[in-house]
Amino acid sequence: MNRYELLYIISSDVAEEQREELIKKFATYVESKGGTVEGIDKWGMRKLAYPINFKNEGFYVLMNISLSPEEVDAMAKLMNITEGIVRQMFVKK
Repeated sequence: MNRYELLYIISSDVAEEQREELIKKFATYVESKGGTVEGIDKWGMRKLAYPINFKNEGFYVLMNISLSPEEVDAMAKLMNITEGIVRQMFVKK
């Protein structure tokens, strides 16, 4: 198991309830694959460095997780097809 920082941006037009569901969805995904969530830090609404899909703001979430490398690839693919996720980035600690 490797330790990772996962930073992802949720679209600004996603409602607060749906935003919380997305955060919970990814936390439970990590735990269901045998990993651990060491912390979730909600940075809140922030201005994007450049417009993405004609949006200038997004809700930033930082997760510290422990997960196997194969599952990181699978989770990245899941996040790419999840509606409401603008960008995601995994960084190995």
